[in-house]
Amino acid sequence: MSSAQAASDAATVTGLVERIVAGETRAGARAMRWADDEHRLSVPLLKALFPHTGKAKTIGITGNPGSGKSTLTAALIAHFRAQGRRVGIVAVDPSSPFSGGAILGDRIRMNAHATDPDTFIRSMATRGHLGGLSRSTHDVVAVMDAMGFDPIIIETVGVGQDEVEVIKLAHTSVVVVVPGLGDDIQAIKAGLLEVADVFAINKADREGVEHTARDIRVLQSLDPDKARWRPPIVRTVATTGSGVQELVDAIASHQARHETEALQQRARQRETHILEQRVVGALLAHVQQLLGDESEQRSLAQRLVDRETDPYSEADRLLKSLGFSALDETGDTRGTDS
Repeated sequence: MSSAQAASDAATVTGLVERIVAGETRAGARAMRWADDEHRLSVPLLKALFPHTGKAKTIGITGNPGSGKSTLTAALIAHFRAQGRRVGIVAVDPSSPFSGGAILGDRIRMNAHATDPDTFIRSMATRGHLGGLSRSTHDVVAVMDAMGFDPIIIETVGVGQDEVEVIKLAHTSVVVVVPGLGDDIQAIKAGLLEVADVFAINKADREGVEHTARDIRVLQSLDPDKARWRPPIVRTVATTGSGVQELVDAIASHQARHETEALQQRARQRETHILEQRVVGALLAHVQQLLGDESEQRSLAQRLVDRETDPYSEADRLLKSLGFSALDETGDTRGTDS
C-alpha cells in the first residue's frame, strides 16, 4: 500500500470515528456494514472506536422460537424511550443453510420504532455462526456504544437450548419462556437455565403460567450454589405491556447487584470472548485459504472418503502450514500409559 493510500485510509477512519462519536446515524450504519462485510478498514475503525466504548449496558433477550421475544423487545424499547433514553437494538435472524439468506423479520415487528431517531435497529443474519448470534454482533454493539446508545438490546435468533453465546456479550440475559410448551422443564433446562439472569414468562395470560413458574423454581432449587444470584421470574404480556415495568426493575436490580466484582468478572469474560472470536475467525480464514478452492476441497474430501489419507494427518499438515505444532507434538499425554 502506498503512503498516499495509507494516509487517505487513516483520514477516512478518523473522520468516521468523529461522526460516530457525535452520534451520526449514517456514519454508524456505515461502520456496522463494514464490520458485517469484513471491509478492509473495519478493523482499523473498530480499534479507533474501542476507547469510546464500555459505557452502555447491554440486555440479551433469548429463548425458544415463538416465545414473543421481538414483541417483548419492542415493549422494552417503548419503555426506555419513554424515559428519554437512546436505545440500540441488534436483532439476529437465522440464515438459510441453503441460500444463505435471512428474512430479518424482527425489524417488521419493531416497525413502530423504526423512524425514531433515538432508536437504532440493526437486523443481522447469523451467516452460519452458532450460539444464537451473528459473527459481528459484538462489533455492531461496540459501534452503537460509541454512538451513545444505552441500553443496547441484543435479541438472539431463538434456536433453543444451545443459544448461550449471548451471556458472553450481555450484562443481563433475559430468557423468555411461554406456558403451554408441554414438557416445560425439557424446554428450558439445558443451557438456557445457566444463561438466565432474569426469567420472563411471556404470554402470561395463557393457562399454565403457574405450572411454568413452578418448574423454573424446581430447577433453580437444584443449584448447589445458594449464594449465587437467583434469577427472578417475571410474568409479562408483551402485546399489552403488562409486566414490562416489573421486567425492567428486575434487569436494573441484577445490574445494580453486579456493579461490583461480579460485573467486572463478566466484563473480563466478555472481552476475552471477543478476543478469542477474533483470533478464531482469523485462523479459520487462513485455513480456508490453505484448503484451496472448491475443486481442491472436493478433491481432498474424496481422498478422505477413499481412505488415501486421514483427517488427523491433514489437520497436522494444516497446523504446520500455519506455524503450529502437529496434534501429536503438543505434549498432550492423554491416552498414553504412565
